[in-house]
Amino acid sequence: MLKMGLESVIRVLEAQEARVLFCKRSGERDRELEDLVSGIIDSVRAEGDSALCSLSGSLDGYPLAEEQIRVADEEIEQAVKAVDPEFMRALREARDNIRVYHEKQAARSWFDCGREGVVLGQLVRPLERVGIYVPGGKASYPSSVLMNAIPARVAGVPEIAMVTPPGRDGAVSIYTLAAAAEAGVTEVYRIGGAQAVAALAYGTKIIRRVDKIAGPGNRYVTMAKRLVFGAVDIDMLAGPSEILVVADDSANPAYVAADMLSQAEHDQMAAVLLITPERDLARSVVSELERQMGLLGRQAIASRSVSDYGAIVITGSIEEAVDLANTFAPEHLELAVRDPFSLLGRVRAAGAVFLGHYTPEPVGDYLAGPSHVLPTGGTARFFSPLGVDQFIRRTSVISYSRKALERESGSIIKLATAEGLDAHARSVEIRMKQELPSLQKKPGYDEGDEVNIGRYDVIQEIDTGIDRPRNRRDLPALTGIPGITDRLGAGWKGIPDIKKPGGGNGANG
Repeated sequence: MLKMGLESVIRVLEAQEARVLFCKRSGERDRELEDLVSGIIDSVRAEGDSALCSLSGSLDGYPLAEEQIRVADEEIEQAVKAVDPEFMRALREARDNIRVYHEKQAARSWFDCGREGVVLGQLVRPLERVGIYVPGGKASYPSSVLMNAIPARVAGVPEIAMVTPPGRDGAVSIYTLAAAAEAGVTEVYRIGGAQAVAALAYGTKIIRRVDKIAGPGNRYVTMAKRLVFGAVDIDMLAGPSEILVVADDSANPAYVAADMLSQAEHDQMAAVLLITPERDLARSVVSELERQMGLLGRQAIASRSVSDYGAIVITGSIEEAVDLANTFAPEHLELAVRDPFSLLGRVRAAGAVFLGHYTPEPVGDYLAGPSHVLPTGGTARFFSPLGVDQFIRRTSVISYSRKALERESGSIIKLATAEGLDAHARSVEIRMKQELPSLQKKPGYDEGDEVNIGRYDVIQEIDTGIDRPRNRRDLPALTGIPGITDRLGAGWKGIPDIKKPGGGNGANG
């Protein structure tokens, strides 16, 4: 550890020392917590809504009656009317930015006719039903509603069930409910914790099971998501928040300190780091941390975060600083440097990157457009931010004509035989040895006739209707060909049109 006289506030490390520590980051499981959460899940699976009500009382401090589990439409409508009009204006601005950003991610179904007689493709379909977890209780996180629900809506998910813990008075925040109405959430339930995750994963009489659960929560929620994965899909395993600032001598120490504290106030286990080759900047940032810490309402939490999970790392160059940031793989990476775009190409692992001195992390938390649901704990090495892709299914499409199967049968049989799977080989051989000779004996048989193989006739029609027919193309481009939609059946257009999320219809509109 470097001795710079700053250690009373935050650790100061050399680059090599930090690299060793960063490489040791791991998601070790807490077996005691796992046993506790497993018991909660088992209780919900066995007792359903009754367990939800009792656990709400014992764990969240508000015992529910079963008829209170679902938030009524009237309560949501009253919440929309009760919030400040300026809040609604800001909420709708954020909603629109998030929608526009995620519309650019929308995937399309496609077909390819690259080999003669072979049609390959991919159907893209939205999940039918997803659950989103929104933290609640004493806090209110309407931004989390938007960041989870709108990507699902853009993907075309028709049913979005939201769970959020109530306060000790049993009420759900009016801001959270207003956000649910604006984001197109279809159901809201006043339950939280591991029991809410269990209800979404396995279902109860009141809450139908979902296909996927998204959204951050405390360590009980995260453990529950880990345990139910497989029965249901999850977005990621989110941990305490993180920010890593890479800064050069152009950085304003007051800005850097403010950005570090913006995450430190989230959780006393939040990780806040500065990596820089500038020792003078490091000293100035520590002074700013001390000064600004005293201005915070959540000073005790932020102070613990900075002292226990914070660090300043001194490197030999700004390039080394970015490379070290890749090793850490932070949730939020700020490039507080003179020319951030020149360093962007070096970034390999981060949930979100914030470029320049006027892009503080809260811009991404609330208004910019990308979802703020991001990988933590080093998982940005292999997880991505929550987006449209996480709310769709892809189905492979394969069609062979008789001639194509005959042409490629030898390779298929050879590979199947090498794996010792005789029935696989025979599935092809039987068509070559029996069906083809018998067809050849039929009157009027034409060796070039392909209309009896699946939908190859459709592809022939496509070939005559579109230039360069062997290129990949998405499905909406084909809908102008007469008869295509009818011949391929329902769902030809891929992702259905999704109306712009709007207010006024309540969460069940």
